[in-house]
Amino acid sequence: MTSTAPHPRPASHDPAVPGAGFSGISTPAGPIPAGAPHWNRQRGSQMPSHRYRDAYARVDIPLTERAWPSARLTRAPLWVPVDLRDGNQALAEPMDPARKRRFFELMVAMGYTEIEVGYPSASQTDYDFVRLIAETDLAPEHVTIVVFTPARRDLIERTVASLRGIRNPVVIHMYTATAPTWRDTVLGKDRAALTELILAGGRDVLEFAGDAPNVRFEYSPEVFNLTEPDYALEVCDAMTALWDATPDRPVILNLPATVEIATPNVYADQIEYMHRNLARRDSVILSVHPHNDRGTGIACAELAVLAGAQRVEGCIFGNGERTGNVDLATLALNLHAQGIDPMIDFSDIDEIRRTVEHANRIELHPRHPYVGDLVHTAFSGTHQDAIKKGFAEHRARAAASGVAESELEWRVPYLPVDPADLGRSYDAVIRVNSQSGKGGIAYLLQEAYGVELPRRFQIELARRVQAHTDAHGAEVDAAELWALFEREFLGSGGGAAGAGEAGAGEAAGAIVTLDAHETAGGGAGGGASGAAESDARTRVTVSVAGVASTHEFAAGGPVAALVAALHERGIRIEVLGLHQTSVGSGAASTALTLIEYRDAAGTARWAAGASTSVLSASLAAVIRAANAARP
Repeated sequence: MTSTAPHPRPASHDPAVPGAGFSGISTPAGPIPAGAPHWNRQRGSQMPSHRYRDAYARVDIPLTERAWPSARLTRAPLWVPVDLRDGNQALAEPMDPARKRRFFELMVAMGYTEIEVGYPSASQTDYDFVRLIAETDLAPEHVTIVVFTPARRDLIERTVASLRGIRNPVVIHMYTATAPTWRDTVLGKDRAALTELILAGGRDVLEFAGDAPNVRFEYSPEVFNLTEPDYALEVCDAMTALWDATPDRPVILNLPATVEIATPNVYADQIEYMHRNLARRDSVILSVHPHNDRGTGIACAELAVLAGAQRVEGCIFGNGERTGNVDLATLALNLHAQGIDPMIDFSDIDEIRRTVEHANRIELHPRHPYVGDLVHTAFSGTHQDAIKKGFAEHRARAAASGVAESELEWRVPYLPVDPADLGRSYDAVIRVNSQSGKGGIAYLLQEAYGVELPRRFQIELARRVQAHTDAHGAEVDAAELWALFEREFLGSGGGAAGAGEAGAGEAAGAIVTLDAHETAGGGAGGGASGAAESDARTRVTVSVAGVASTHEFAAGGPVAALVAALHERGIRIEVLGLHQTSVGSGAASTALTLIEYRDAAGTARWAAGASTSVLSASLAAVIRAANAARP
C-alpha cells in the first residue's frame, strides 16, 4: 500500500471542503494504486501500516492441504467458560465473592459442566472461592472445576493447596508463553531453556497432585498462534508424555490465539496441523481459546472446531482482556440457529444478561448478537413488511399443520432465531422511526390494538407517520401511532348519531353533521354495508354550516342514503371501498370503519369512524370524509 507524508488540514469548517471540521483526521490523498479498477477510487492513506508484518511473515504455516474447509459442524464442542478467571482479570473492579458465586450458579443452571473458577495463586479472593467449592455443595458433583496456574513451583503448590478436600473432578491448567517475542522479551529464554522450564512445572504438578484420582491436567502454550508450529508440537508432545496421557485420563492441550493476528483460516490451519500431528492423539482433548483482537474470534473458534478442536474456552458474551475472549453465547446460539443442540440453555437470555452485567459491571451493547436490546428489532420498512408477512405465514402454517408455533420450523425473514426461544416476546421486534414502512406500522397497531388495516390504507398511514417522524426525529411506539391515527383520521369532522340520538358524537369544529337517520320497511337497519330489502326507505337529516335538511331515499341503506344526501347538499364524495375492523376484543371492543373515497377533484382519500356499533362507525367515517371534502 502506498504511504505518503501527512498533509495540512484545511482550517475551514465548510462542509464542501473534504475533512473540514475533523482536525485530527488526514483524508487519504496518496495516489490511486496502479491497476485499480475504474470504480475503486480509494487513495493511499497516511496510516503507518509499514510498521507491521502480516501473519505469514511472523509465523510459519506448514499446512498445504487441509480438510477443515469441507467439514461441517454437527455437534457442540465442550464449552468451558473462563469468566471467573480470564474474564475477571480483565475487569477494572474484579468480582467480589457474592458476584462471583452468583455468576458460578448461573453457569451451573445453564448447563456448563466444566468451569474455570479462578487463579488461586494470584488472588486471595480466588483462593477463597476454590475453598468455598471444596467445603460446600456449591458445585454439583458432575461439574469439573478448573484452576489456573503458571509453571512456577511455589504457585503450583498453592494452587493444589486450594483444592484440598474437593470432591469434584478437577483440571489443573498450567500455562507458559511460547512465542518468540515472549521468549526473547519477557522470559529471556531460548527454546531449550523454555522447554525445561515447562517440563519442570509439569513435574511439580505431578508431584503435588499426580496421585489424586479426581485430577486431570491441562497445558496451554500461551500465544500458540505466534509460536513456531514445530516448537508448539514439540512442547505439547513432551507434556502428554510427561503426564502419561491415556484415553482414560486424557490431557487437555489448549491452543490459545492469545492475541489475534491473522484471518480465521490461518488459525484453522494451525489447529489442523496440531490435530494431525500430535502424538497420543486419542489421549488428547484438543482445546482452543480465541481472543477477539481482530473482531473474528467467533469465526476462529468455529473454524477451529472444523479443524479438529473438541473443547472451546471463552466468556459468556465475550468479556476479557482488550477486546475480549470469544463469546460462548454467540457460538452456542449460532449452532442453535443451524438446528444443532448447543447443550446449554438460553431460554431466559435476559436473566442471563442481567446476571452477567451485574457480575462484570459492564453493560452489553444493544446490537450484541442474540442478547442486545435491538437484535430482534426492525426499523426498516422493507424488513418490517417481510417480518409481518413471515409471522402471518408461520401462524397460518402452524394452524394448518396442527403443530404448535413453538415447535414448527422457523423461517421468518430477517430473524435467524425465534425470539421466543430466548424467552423474549415479539413486542420489540418491529419498531417505527423515519425509516419504517407500512408493514411495521400495521404490525404494531394489530399487535397492540387488534386493528387490521387494509393494504391501501397502510400506505396512506405510513405517509403520515413518515412526516411525523421526519419532523420530530424520534422513534414512535404503538401508543403514539394510535394517537397519530386518531388525530389524523378520527379527530375532526363530526360524528354520526343513531336514530333518536341527533347530534350525538359530534366533534368540535365539524361543519357537516349527521343529526338523525332511520330506515323503515323491509330489512330495517340495513347493516353497515347499506344493504336493505327492496321496499326499505331511509331518511337522513344532515346539517351543513348549521342548516339542517332531511332527505329520504328508497333502498340502498343508510350509508348510500347519507352519501346521496350529501350530494344533494353540494358535497360530492364517492365511496370506493369500505373496511370494517375493531379496536380491542370482546365486549369492550369498539367498531372501526375505514372508507376510501374520491372527492370532487377526483382525489382518492381515506376517512375513519369509530363507535359502539358497526353502522354508526360507518356513518361517522362518511361524515368525516364530507368535512374533509366540502367546498
